[in-house]
Amino acid sequence: MKMTMKKKLRAAALPLVLFGTLFGIQHSVQAKTDTLVIQGGDNAMSNEQARQQKQQWDQTQRLRNKENLRNEKDFDKYDKATDTRDACEKSLNTNAYWEANTLRCLDRRTGRPIAP
Repeated sequence: MKMTMKKKLRAAALPLVLFGTLFGIQHSVQAKTDTLVIQGGDNAMSNEQARQQKQQWDQTQRLRNKENLRNEKDFDKYDKATDTRDACEKSLNTNAYWEANTLRCLDRRTGRPIAP
């Protein structure tokens, strides 16, 4: 009876030992591969990083320029509309009125834009 118990323990322990061995091997197989070796301060990885950073900077700069141009256009539009509204309100033409939705000076009778 003692012999059969030892055989059963061996049979049950063998998969556990194999699993533990595989698990231990897997940890030792995983190695850190992102080590950077600098040779004279010039290598492919640093060149690639510099290129990517320059490309990112250029794209960001283009977007900033587009946004600034859009803001400038919006400001010019608002500024021109303010000047036109002032001129329309000060106009001697009694039929002229300022339409806020369209930002235009219109004739009350015809509804057409007029120059104040």
